[in-house]
Amino acid sequence: MTVRRGLPRLDRWGLLVLPLAGFLLAVLVWPLTAVLLRSFTDPEPGVENYLAFFHSPVYLDVLVNTFVTAGLVTLVTLLLGFPYSYLMTLASPFWRGALMLAVLVPFWTSLLVRTFAWVLILRDTGVVNELLPGPPVPLLRNLPGVLIGMVQVMLPFAVLPMYAAMRGIDRRLLQAAEGLGARPAFAFWRIYAPLAVPGVAASALLVFVSSLGFYVTPALLGGPKNIMIGELIVQQLSGVLRWGFASALAVILLVVTGGLLMLMSRLVDLRRLLGGAR
Repeated sequence: MTVRRGLPRLDRWGLLVLPLAGFLLAVLVWPLTAVLLRSFTDPEPGVENYLAFFHSPVYLDVLVNTFVTAGLVTLVTLLLGFPYSYLMTLASPFWRGALMLAVLVPFWTSLLVRTFAWVLILRDTGVVNELLPGPPVPLLRNLPGVLIGMVQVMLPFAVLPMYAAMRGIDRRLLQAAEGLGARPAFAFWRIYAPLAVPGVAASALLVFVSSLGFYVTPALLGGPKNIMIGELIVQQLSGVLRWGFASALAVILLVVTGGLLMLMSRLVDLRRLLGGAR
């Protein structure tokens, strides 16, 4: 049997990938390249935009505030989403559908509409302060308002991956542990919780990365001390027309986020976490 040597044959089915590759080049690679180039060339060639960022404590505070806010949103979302997802695995089909609908209906609603609804609910004369005794509690133009709005937006992104992971856990493992004398709480935290870790980690990663780029919710519910880098980029673009500096902000956010993902990849298997090859 002779083996023909030379260039590998091009799989004709592989040609179907070319439109997708061209689309990704047009809407992802080229815009990112343009942003990177503009950060070094506008208004003058050099690294002045990056020096302006790192030499200003105000901009560094915005970057730190962005990651702190995203971390708090991730923590609160997981604390709320974990028991909710677990309850969905225990509920009957009817109530499971109702709980799923309660998660998806806000998810299908416009982000701007939901944010304005929170403005009406959390203001001094809103529903929350009308129900509370005493003077109005400030819930707008501060961190609590931003957290409430962002957590409500990101909750479906936490619930769905955790529910998908919990749904595949065999509950007979808990029954076996309890049959061997383990208390229900002990069996849950030693057997069920570790099996749910991949879903929890996927939810945390998805919520955290998505929260870094928020603009509308912090702009409407937060104050000057709660500015996130997305809002700062918009201010630089529409307010002072510093396109190069805004591009540098976007590059810095992308690089820092990528660095955190690389660090996380050393701790956990991201490919398995995101449903890739095992």
